[in-house]
Amino acid sequence: MELLQLGTKSPFIDVTKLGLLSRKINWNLDRHILTQQTLTLGQGKLSDTGALCVSTGKFTGRSPKDKFIVKDSYTEGAIDWGEVNIPIEAHIFDHLYAKMVHLLSTKEIWIRNCFAGANPHFRLNVTVVNTTPWANLFCSNLFILPTEEEMQTFKQEWLILQVPEFLADPKVDGTRQENFTIVNFSKKTILIGGSAYTGEIKKGIFSVLNFLLPHHHNVLPMHCSANEGKVEDVALFFGLSGTGKTTLSADSNRALIGDDEHGWADGSIFNFEGGCYAKCVDLSAEKEPEIFAAVKEHTLLENTSFFPNSNTVNYADSSITENTRAAYPIEYIANSKKPSLGGNPKNIFFLTCDAFGILPPISKLTKEQAMYHFISGYTAKVAGTEIGITEPQTTFSACFGRVFLPLHPIKYAELLGDKLEKHPDVNVWLINTGWTGGPYGIGKRISLRYTRAMINAAINGDLDEVEYIPHAVFGILKPQSCPDVPSAYLNPRNTWENREAYDQRALILAQLFVNNFKQFEDRASEEILSAAPKTVF
Repeated sequence: MELLQLGTKSPFIDVTKLGLLSRKINWNLDRHILTQQTLTLGQGKLSDTGALCVSTGKFTGRSPKDKFIVKDSYTEGAIDWGEVNIPIEAHIFDHLYAKMVHLLSTKEIWIRNCFAGANPHFRLNVTVVNTTPWANLFCSNLFILPTEEEMQTFKQEWLILQVPEFLADPKVDGTRQENFTIVNFSKKTILIGGSAYTGEIKKGIFSVLNFLLPHHHNVLPMHCSANEGKVEDVALFFGLSGTGKTTLSADSNRALIGDDEHGWADGSIFNFEGGCYAKCVDLSAEKEPEIFAAVKEHTLLENTSFFPNSNTVNYADSSITENTRAAYPIEYIANSKKPSLGGNPKNIFFLTCDAFGILPPISKLTKEQAMYHFISGYTAKVAGTEIGITEPQTTFSACFGRVFLPLHPIKYAELLGDKLEKHPDVNVWLINTGWTGGPYGIGKRISLRYTRAMINAAINGDLDEVEYIPHAVFGILKPQSCPDVPSAYLNPRNTWENREAYDQRALILAQLFVNNFKQFEDRASEEILSAAPKTVF
């Protein structure tokens, strides 16, 4: 049977060399066609804003325990093996690749040639193979698309096979269960089977860049958002879920470079992606107007629900999952920057939601403290959010993205330290978006209005000449005044009715930091260890 190929492809891509013998291949189709194909196949519905709404099926999030890295002569001595980076043997990968390619030979497939990395010196040429048009739409929205001229010279470096309908047999195939993601650095290939959740594609390439960039190019990969002011001053925002990373980086007065994944090369902050993958639970025009406006034609909405008898999305409905998502091109954000590049950062913000009410709402960090808090990656879960949690519980995720780090976290912290040493004018701030006046249940959440005022003051240089006092336990520097923020807010101890209780809680939180850091002590330098909080007065 003759091979039927639709769309535009690079003359340097030969599917037969990939082992793909499918009889119908859709190459780099535009977003309108992919949307229409999805509707024709009955795989999605349009919302009243024109967004394409789909279900990812059984998996509505990543499955980190089913992500593997092939352990071979290239990776054996480089990867930080353990619960995060789970090894798998090369022959298992080869066996699964052969089985997946055989299944693809019976399918209509969609192929996307694209880039990961807005800086051309460090970007990867990626070919993604999907078995649904809407997954290919996701790739069109999230990756950087070649121009017509670039397509004519495009040569593949990395290959991703995403085949949700391929289910592994753990007893035969060597996986933990039916679904899996396997990264093979030697063969520059990622296999995704058994899961239609598109975040596996996005984070698979993020993990690849997290290995290649520091290992070969001395570039720091970062799980952060980035924006730029009118004087080309770049700000970075790190933070775990619920700390306000996306919300605080969305500023109508600053251009958005990217919302999630970036690299810091000498003289350059660059986005890894060409789009955004925003959480949209409880999304509203009032709370997040930029994201709300981006949910329009060709945006992909995952696992959302409609109001009854309508095609209007009910963002408050999390009955399918809390992890509802909107995938859209970055240019859908009105003040986004294209290309998604900026200079060295001027300000770096570590966001934490401290439910203990101990950390100041803003504090300035020394280089050593920046490295220590970067490795710690602290936030807290609050009572009532999960069954069994009756008081605040600490959460630590190294470098604010531990599950995506193939190398040891100390490697990334040392790279950050090197950047800060080379660029001493960079300010690093710790921002507490959590509680003040007491812990969760007693105190109150720090006002978003005040948080924005403090961030703006830091960016505008209004905190450059103010007085700072070290925190008695954590040693971080507290500004004693800030425009548009009551001075009482800046010293959390003074907001507590019982200051002795504050002191006791501060020592408890400090001990939790120290306990968490024990796993890194054998690799950490003395300068990093010197930034640890006190555990006794």
